[in-house]
Amino acid sequence: MDSSQSSTSMQQWAVVAFSFLALALAFSARATLGLVMPIWSQELGWSRSFVSGSAAAALLVMAAVAPFAGRLVDRHGVRSTLTLGLALVGAGCLIVSATSNAAVFVLAFSALSALGFGIVATHVVSTAIARQFNTNRGLATGIATSGSTGGQFLIVPLVAAVLTAFSWRWSFFTIGLACLVLIALLWRTLATKDGPKENVSSSMPSVSLKDDLSAILRKPAFHVLFWSFLLCGYTTAGVIETHFLPYASFCGFGPVPSAAAYGVLSAVNLLGMIGAGWLTDRMNRVVLLGSIYILRGLTFLILMNVGASYEMLVVFAMLFGAVDYATVPVTASLVASHIGLRVMGLAMGLISAGHSLGAAAGAYSGGYIFDLTMRYEWVWLISIGLAVGAGLMVFMLRDQPNQTI
Repeated sequence: MDSSQSSTSMQQWAVVAFSFLALALAFSARATLGLVMPIWSQELGWSRSFVSGSAAAALLVMAAVAPFAGRLVDRHGVRSTLTLGLALVGAGCLIVSATSNAAVFVLAFSALSALGFGIVATHVVSTAIARQFNTNRGLATGIATSGSTGGQFLIVPLVAAVLTAFSWRWSFFTIGLACLVLIALLWRTLATKDGPKENVSSSMPSVSLKDDLSAILRKPAFHVLFWSFLLCGYTTAGVIETHFLPYASFCGFGPVPSAAAYGVLSAVNLLGMIGAGWLTDRMNRVVLLGSIYILRGLTFLILMNVGASYEMLVVFAMLFGAVDYATVPVTASLVASHIGLRVMGLAMGLISAGHSLGAAAGAYSGGYIFDLTMRYEWVWLISIGLAVGAGLMVFMLRDQPNQTI
């Protein structure tokens, strides 16, 4: 390998590394909301419905911004896009750490940070990686996007330790400061907006947003991937990210063991995403994606029977983690092949918006159902049905498309 090839390879993997870290911080900030929810109920008098509603509002903002974030990475590259997103996440977390006012919290988390969450997102990262790699694309996507959960293996338990030793304010402050530090490193290291091959579609004629949207919406594959990913959002970012830690607390487990179980889920999730990315390059992607959804649904049967057994909670964390965000690299690969690399950012943004809408429904309904029944049983039963339904929907696709945009 000559020096230019070596430099290109290093730049490609630098994009993977910084994407991983950015996602780790953004998703850890979202997970921290679930960790402090019981504390806020006692200290500030905020109900679970209020905090869950704030999480749902954040997810709706993410859904709204996701297509624009996809368009942003299509046009301006990963460096500028991640920098903007991290700045918004960091600023929002710093404000949350300094307030006890419910209205200020909503504006900081559900508006400011939520804009950043919608930008520092797996669809932005998967689009950037797809444009960097021609070979091992699935594996690279799996590694980069695994920051959305795998990075939390260390960060969320550390946040729980800070929360226990100091207060919840220091937890958000630490995440906000880390975002600002990462911005400086990212901006300096990624010297060009996408590194090599930054203009995949530079030779293509300029097409308006309206025309691209129309072309994407005419694709049957888009609708299968959109609606299945919407159901995916309900069962992952909706009910698990928002309610796993409160559910663990409800079962009688303290903040540190609960966060440790979530850390196990995140660590296995990292391996699951990388494994799914590796399999994406090597097997029928429709069979792979459909199977992941159905297996995910079955894991909720274990969660329903945790009771007071911490071992069962950890077993669920391990099994769910293997099929949690494993859908991301497979879905991204199917979007690239069935819809087209030129509009992948926009298409993935729309699909990610669906994921956020589903997640918002899961986050809010989980809190509402708990406040109504004082139980989580119906939350998990609904999740089983939706996850299995998403898997059956995916089997309508073919592994190889007829043509792309």
